[in-house]
Amino acid sequence: MNEVPTAQGFGALAARPHADVLIIGGGINGLATFRDLAMQGVDVALVERGDFVSGASAASSHMIHGGIRYLENGEFRLVHEAVTERNGLLRIAPHYVRPLQTTIPIFSTFSGILGAPLRFLRHGGGKHTERGAVLIKIGLVIYDSFSRGGGRVPHHAFRGRKRSLQELPELNPEVKYTATYWDASLHDPERLAIDVLRDGRAAGGDRARAANYTAAVGVQDGRVVLRDMVDGAELPFTASVVINASGPWTDLTNLALGDPTRYMGGTKGSHIVLDHPALLAATGGRELFFEHKDGRIVLIYPLKGRVLVGTTDLEHDMADPIVCTEAEVDYFLDLVGQVLPEIPVDRSQIVYRFAGVRPLPGHGDLAPGFVSRDYRIEAEPLPGADATVLSLVGGKWTTFRASAEHLADRALDLLALPRRRSTKGVPIGGGLGYPTTERSRQQWIAAHSEELPAAQVATLLDRYGTVATAVMDAVIDDPRDAPLEHAPGYSSGEMRHLARSEDVVHLDDLLMRRTSLAFIGGVTAESAAEIAAAIAPALGWDAARAEAEAVRGYRLVHAADPSRMQTPADQR
Repeated sequence: MNEVPTAQGFGALAARPHADVLIIGGGINGLATFRDLAMQGVDVALVERGDFVSGASAASSHMIHGGIRYLENGEFRLVHEAVTERNGLLRIAPHYVRPLQTTIPIFSTFSGILGAPLRFLRHGGGKHTERGAVLIKIGLVIYDSFSRGGGRVPHHAFRGRKRSLQELPELNPEVKYTATYWDASLHDPERLAIDVLRDGRAAGGDRARAANYTAAVGVQDGRVVLRDMVDGAELPFTASVVINASGPWTDLTNLALGDPTRYMGGTKGSHIVLDHPALLAATGGRELFFEHKDGRIVLIYPLKGRVLVGTTDLEHDMADPIVCTEAEVDYFLDLVGQVLPEIPVDRSQIVYRFAGVRPLPGHGDLAPGFVSRDYRIEAEPLPGADATVLSLVGGKWTTFRASAEHLADRALDLLALPRRRSTKGVPIGGGLGYPTTERSRQQWIAAHSEELPAAQVATLLDRYGTVATAVMDAVIDDPRDAPLEHAPGYSSGEMRHLARSEDVVHLDDLLMRRTSLAFIGGVTAESAAEIAAAIAPALGWDAARAEAEAVRGYRLVHAADPSRMQTPADQR
C-alpha cells in the first residue's frame, strides 16, 4: 500500500502548482475520474474541501443497483448502463460489491397499470397510485432482459401469499405476493472510494496528486485559488481543464470560479441504522424494497449485523444543514411498521443517523421521486483563463466508473490526448486477486496466517480485501500493537497504519470513513478517546490535540442524535 502522509497533499500541489487537469471534488465521481486520467498518463490533481468521500458519496443506501424504478420514468439508457456497471463491479470489486437478494412485498394485483404509462408520458406527473403485482412483474421482466449476457445475478421470482409468509413469516399478513430479484450490495462505500484513490496515485505516481481539506475558493489571473482548510494557506494553481465534480455543491463551486450556474436541484436523503436483532432476523438476510404509503420507494436492509432503513427524498437548500431530522426518523419507524407490523421499533434502537444531498439536476415543479438519476456534462470557459470547466451534473454510485470514463474522455479530447486503456474490467484496490469461493478464501487465509491468528487475518481480508496484506505487515511491524478495549475487532497498530497511510487529518475521518465504527454504533466517548490516543503518535498530536479530536469526533458522529451529543468532557 502506498503511504501518502496528509502533509504531502497540499504541499505536493504547492511544490508544482500546475497540472493538465484539476478535479474539484473528492467524492466517488471525482476520485474515479482521477483514477481514469492517471491511468492515461495525464498530469492530474484533485482537491476536496473536506475529507475524501465525506459529502454525498458518504450518504448512500449502500447499494449498487440498476434502478428498477427508473423504468417507470422511461430511463432505459440509464438502467441498461447501471445494470452493466453493476455486473462489472461484482467482478472488479468483489471485496465490497456482492450479490444482494431483494424482496418486494406487494399488496395489490392490478394497481398502477393505468397510472404508470401516464407517469411515463408526463415525465412523472399525475396522481400517485400503488404499484401492483402486474406492473412490478412487467418491470422485472424488462429489468432481467437488461442483465442478459452479464451472468452475474439470478433472474427474479414471484411468490404468492402463502409461500411469501413461509419465507418471511414476520411480513404484514395482508401481503398478496412478493417479488424477489437480485441487485448488489455495497458493503463499504468509503473504503471502496479510498481504494479508487490509492489506485489512481499508484497509476500516476508524482503526476497524480490529491489533497483533502483543500478548497477551490476563487480565480486569480486565470488561476484557480486553492486554500488549505487546515492552516488557511492559499495557492494559485493552473490547469488546462478543470473538472467540477463537487456533486450537489456544483453551482456553488462554479460561483467561486466566477461562473454562476443553475444546474443543480439536489434532494436530501436520510437513513437510520438500528441495532435490533429481531428486525435483523425478520429480514431473512435479504433487503426489503417496497413502496411506502406516500409512493416513495424505501428499504429495510440487513448490513454488518445492523439494519439500515431509508430513505427520504426531500427538496433541500444547500445553505441549510444536511441532517436526518426527527420527522424523518418518525417516517422510518412508521415504514417498518407497515411491512413488519409485529416487530416493535423505537428510537432507543437507533445507533447511527446520516443524511446527504443527491446531486440531481434542477427539476422545477417535478416531484423529487421522478427526477432523472442520469448524468450529463456541461462545458464552460474558466473566467479569465484559457481553460475549460467541465461540470458533472448528476451521477450515482452505481455508474461511477462509466461517468468517470465520459468525463475523462471529454478532458482527453480537450487536451488532444488519446485514451491509452479502458478502466472496464480493471480490478479496484483489494478486489485484485480477491478469493471469491470459500475454498480459495480459506487458502488465502492459511497462506497469510504465519504471524497473525487466522481469525484476525479473516477479519482483515473481509475489511480490506487483498490490500489487507499491507495492514497485516504494518500490524506485525508495530511493536506497540494491541487490541483496542473499546473498539472490539480493531487493534492500535491497524489504526495507526490507517492514520499514516490514508490521509487522516481528523479523528472523524477514521471513525466515519476509514472504518465502519460509526455505522455499527461503535463510537462511544471511550472508544473515541482510546483511538485518538492510539493514532496520536502517527499524526504528531500532543495530549491536548488528541483529547480535542476525541470530543470533535464523537460529536460529529452523533451530530444528528440529541440524546448522544454530550460527552464526558462536557460534564466536567
